Amino acid sequence: MSNLQNPITLNSLSPLGFWDGALGALARELSPQQFKTWIQPLSLVSFDESEQSLILGAPNRFKLDWIKKTFSDRLQELADQYFGHPINLSFVLSVGGSGAQTVGIAPIQKLPEQQELVVATDSNSTEEQAFEIEDHSKLNPNLTFDTFVTGKANQLARAASIQVAHNPGTSYNPMFLYGGVGLGKTHLIHAIGNHLLKEKPNARIRYIHAEQYVSDVVRAYQQKAFDRFKRYYHSLDLLLIDDIQFFSGKSRTQEEFFYAFEALLSNKAQVIITSDTYPKEMAGIDDRLISRFDSGLTVAIEPPELEMRVAILMKKALSEGIPMSEDVAFFVAKHLRSNVRELEGALRKILAFVRFHGKEVTIEVARVALKDLLSIQNRQISVDNIQKAVADFYSIKVADMYSKKRPANIARPRQIAMFMAKELTQKSLPEIGELFGGRDHTTVLHAVRKIGEERSHDGQLNHEIHVIEQTLKS
Repeated sequence: MSNLQNPITLNSLSPLGFWDGALGALARELSPQQFKTWIQPLSLVSFDESEQSLILGAPNRFKLDWIKKTFSDRLQELADQYFGHPINLSFVLSVGGSGAQTVGIAPIQKLPEQQELVVATDSNSTEEQAFEIEDHSKLNPNLTFDTFVTGKANQLARAASIQVAHNPGTSYNPMFLYGGVGLGKTHLIHAIGNHLLKEKPNARIRYIHAEQYVSDVVRAYQQKAFDRFKRYYHSLDLLLIDDIQFFSGKSRTQEEFFYAFEALLSNKAQVIITSDTYPKEMAGIDDRLISRFDSGLTVAIEPPELEMRVAILMKKALSEGIPMSEDVAFFVAKHLRSNVRELEGALRKILAFVRFHGKEVTIEVARVALKDLLSIQNRQISVDNIQKAVADFYSIKVADMYSKKRPANIARPRQIAMFMAKELTQKSLPEIGELFGGRDHTTVLHAVRKIGEERSHDGQLNHEIHVIEQTLKS
């Protein structure tokens, strides 16, 4: 299919056509918040037809680095698909979205965005009105409790979220959800907001990513608009702030958030915060904020267990109109373990493949559709890599993995490494035992069963294993 299935038909292939199509494709693939935060700020800087090189611009260094790390492969895939041959795609800093135009491309108008925090300066009433209008809830209506797949890994977080949704400002205030990327934290806090909005349509609700809150503080500071800034945030009924670890090292932002936090709690307004880290383990965050975070309810969301991953795949496939059998879902879930976002990405690949080729969803079709993803994982994760990652995480020597030493600070990481070797590689128990200093396969089996059992009820161990898995796959 050409032109990225873009509804805008162009007479010929062009960089403008590519960018329109790419934006449309990514808007369908990503959540609204992801799209607005990472993709919408990008600009098409230049296209050199003779060199077949395309340059995209990001507005700041942070976004540039994140885009290159997270979305460059997908953007490259879209460019190659659109033009029908390999394109030399690169990224540059392009403050304000206006980089050098090397082949005479007119400046690209960015997608319509909501006005930023502070606007006109000729009238206080105009400023305040604009501020109130643009800062609506920003909730994603598709993220509800009904669309959230529940399992052992997230059932406590979901139960607490439902309790807060029914009793905002009184039950668990603040509520702090933490866990790795793509485990459902953002889904849950949107679900809380959507429930409250349904019950109380006039409630003042705001969902915001921490990075956007930082930008709001900067603009308020630059334009001397802190009074308006405070009036808005201090008057909310529900504040949902995502990925608060982005506040790290930003003292002025933390100070303003502290005042907003105190004002909201004194007004019996609900505050819900998410992070990738347990509050006391966050670096660069003021102690008084961490103390406030700990004063409410702190809940971890763990990586989804196998059965939950299967349920997620089957439910999401059904919602797309292409049912997936349990055996196919088990095949995919066994190979993709880290988070829900990874599962969704794999599912999109499978569904796109079957729609394009007119096939049914079978294990073999899934294997072909995911061959690149599976081959990358198989290359990256080896027993050697697992041993090194586990040793680094628990601050022991890699040599301790093969040694006969049995103190607890060595034996337990070694058992965890054996468990992960069985989970993440195709090695047999005897092969794993040989790679751990010539141990018998029964020793490996004991470790696998022991850690597997403990992981099912030990949240801290489950979190540690998840962190190591993320390290191995990064």
